[in-house]
Amino acid sequence: MKLVTQGYYIIALRSFLKWLIKNDMKVMQPEKLDVPKVKDHSLKFLDETQMHRLLNQPLNSEKNGLRDRSILELLFSTGLRVSELVSLNREQINLRTREFGVIGKGGRSRVVFISRQAAEWVDKYLKSRVDQYKPLFIRDLRPKEIALDDEKVRLTSRSVQRLVKKYVRQANLPVAATPHTLRHSMATDLLRSGADLRSVQELLGHKNIATTQIYTHVTDARLREIHEKFHSGNK
Repeated sequence: MKLVTQGYYIIALRSFLKWLIKNDMKVMQPEKLDVPKVKDHSLKFLDETQMHRLLNQPLNSEKNGLRDRSILELLFSTGLRVSELVSLNREQINLRTREFGVIGKGGRSRVVFISRQAAEWVDKYLKSRVDQYKPLFIRDLRPKEIALDDEKVRLTSRSVQRLVKKYVRQANLPVAATPHTLRHSMATDLLRSGADLRSVQELLGHKNIATTQIYTHVTDARLREIHEKFHSGNK
């Protein structure tokens, strides 16, 4: 059991003990139960320059270059979770309207939007495909692999994680970025450009606004800029 989960159980048990004490039950003091300390999971994201370097790592001349560039562009453009990305089929993507629907965590549906740049790369990739498989992203196929089931050729989450790691290393980035880092980077990019937290919550598919508040490192900085610019005491 993870330390975070243990902490939740202990907090719940503490509350129960407090309730028992309030009802004159003789039980141990809740404070004697220590909540385990967990490591600080600082939010990792790539800034604009780092993101540009990463996106430019896959080369069109290389095998899977178009596919990998499309994956990186789509992750950054949409903020998709890697599981949502690999579950996509070609028919779901509307490159004309640059939007499509996904079913995320907890079975919650949402609409995601594709940037013009990402749409162009996905279009190039799809035009380079000569197969009829439904998955949007497929793995390498050996010459003798024909007429396989769609799910047997679908790219896996693990494969996407590996390719992101590969290009992060190639770009010599100071951040050990993962597909989820690109999700954080997308949210950070939107907030820095003026988007509000509630809209970002909808785009990411967060059930609770509290989850989206991990991005206060961005909103706090913007609020400081607003205060510096408009407060009469700063003039």
